[in-house]
Amino acid sequence: MEFKTHIEYAKKVAQIEIEALQRLQNALDESLDTALEILLACRGRVVVTGMGKSGLVGKKISATLSSTGTPSFFLHPAEALHGDLGMLKSGDVLISISNSGVSDEILRLIPFIKNNKIKHICFTGKQDSILAKHADVVLDISIDKEACPLQLAPMASTTSSLVMGDVLAACLMDIKGFKPENFAQFHPAGALGRKLLSTVADEMRTTELPKTDENTSLKALIFIISKGQLGLCAIENKSSEVIGVVTDGDIRRALEKYPESDFFGLSAKDIMSSNPVTVLAESKISEVEELLRIKKIKAVLVTENKRLVGVFEYHGIL
Repeated sequence: MEFKTHIEYAKKVAQIEIEALQRLQNALDESLDTALEILLACRGRVVVTGMGKSGLVGKKISATLSSTGTPSFFLHPAEALHGDLGMLKSGDVLISISNSGVSDEILRLIPFIKNNKIKHICFTGKQDSILAKHADVVLDISIDKEACPLQLAPMASTTSSLVMGDVLAACLMDIKGFKPENFAQFHPAGALGRKLLSTVADEMRTTELPKTDENTSLKALIFIISKGQLGLCAIENKSSEVIGVVTDGDIRRALEKYPESDFFGLSAKDIMSSNPVTVLAESKISEVEELLRIKKIKAVLVTENKRLVGVFEYHGIL
C-alpha cells in the first residue's frame, strides 16, 4: 500500500472522530445542567466506573476531576462486585460510562446504587438502554460510526466519552471560579506548583555562601568565586551589610579594562557593582525568575535587612 494512501485513510479516521465530537457538541442540552447540579451538590466523592476501554477513559476523567477541585476516584465495576463496593457510599455520585448501556458488570451495580440513594450520571450512546433508564441523568455520547474499520474497537465512542468528561470538569472549574493557584495546590511537584507556590526560601542556597569584604584582593576574590560555584561573590561592609557584588563578568571586564600589570593589584571595591540586585526569601520563585530573565543574570543575592541570607540560582534559559 502506498504511503499516500495511508495519509488519506488517516484523514478519514480523524474526520470520523471530529464528526463524533461535533455530534456531541450539538447534543449537549439541559441534561448537562442537571448533571452539573448533581456534581456541585455532591458531599462525598465522584466515583467513575466503566469496563474495558471505557474504564480506561474513566480513569482519566476521574484524574482530571480530582486535579481540578472535585474529589474523585475510579472504581472498576468487576472488582466492585467482589468487595470494592465498600468504597462507594451514600453521598457519593457515580458516573458510569457505557456506550452500549448494557455492560453487565455495571448493570449489576444498580441495586446497590438504588438502595444507597447514590446519584447516578450515565454516559451512553443508547438513550433507551437499561443503564440509561436507571440513571438520574443521561449524557449523550452517541456516534454515527466508529473510526475502527471493522466497527468493533471503540474509537470515536471513547473519544466522545473522554470529551464529555472534560466538559464536566471544565464547567465545574468555571462555576467554582477555579484558579491557577488552586490547580497548583494539587500539583505541588509539577512546574506549575513550583511556579505559583514555591518561594525563594524553598530553593535558595544558604550554606558556604561566597562573601568577603571590599578590601579583598582580586586573586583571593577569584578563589572565593571559584569555590562558591555560583559565579559571584557578595561584598559586605564592616556591619555585614551587602554593599556590592562581583561576578565572573565583572572580572572579565576588569581584565579587558586594566593593564595586565595592574590587574592583580586590584581589590573587590575596584570592580564590584554597587547596589546589586537582591531579592527577599519570601518572594515567589515565578516573580524572581522573571526578574532574572529580564536582567539576564543566573544568580541573585537573597537578603534580609541588607544582610546576606542566601543565593538563588536560575536554571532556565536567559
